[in-house]
Amino acid sequence: MEHNKILGVVLAGGKSSRFGADKSEAILGNKNLISHILDKIIFKFDKILVVANHKINFNENDKINLISDYHKDLGPLGGIYSAMKWIKDNNKPYDWIISLPTDTPFFETEILDEFFKKTKEKEKKLFFMKSNNKRHNIFGLWSLDLYKDLEKDLLENNERKVETWANKTGVETININFEGRDPFFNINTAEDLEKAKKYI
Repeated sequence: MEHNKILGVVLAGGKSSRFGADKSEAILGNKNLISHILDKIIFKFDKILVVANHKINFNENDKINLISDYHKDLGPLGGIYSAMKWIKDNNKPYDWIISLPTDTPFFETEILDEFFKKTKEKEKKLFFMKSNNKRHNIFGLWSLDLYKDLEKDLLENNERKVETWANKTGVETININFEGRDPFFNINTAEDLEKAKKYI
């Protein structure tokens, strides 16, 4: 699996209902949440796709494309589908996408290296990260071979839950070990943001 065959995808199309505002624009330290993840992965991929349904402020870069969901209100699965459709429609040379959320500012790129190394040992088309016995459904590696099945289940079968669809499709979980601060700590509420500020 070659890195130049993987498209980095940041999912920023959520409604952030528990947070009360757009999480991706929330300020932590000296920048907003989406910039935390983009600044880390910008050197890992030759192209990054941000899937959002509104304008988001981040440092513009030739590597980053901002697109909207092709179909609204389909949840994270819709964001995955939109990234795959963007690849197909634009004849981009990617065989895989790696999906990442916008609300995990402590995620480190060393985890990606470990993740990709372990996925090479498996013959699967879908991989999720796991840590402390918890599966992280948004941290996933998705083969473009899944495109047609995902399209049908989203648009015809009304499937919305990442976990349900992944279990049905067949997903391999890759355990990620870490010490100290949880790199998968995600900010869902204003209280989470205050906790993150203490970590900073």
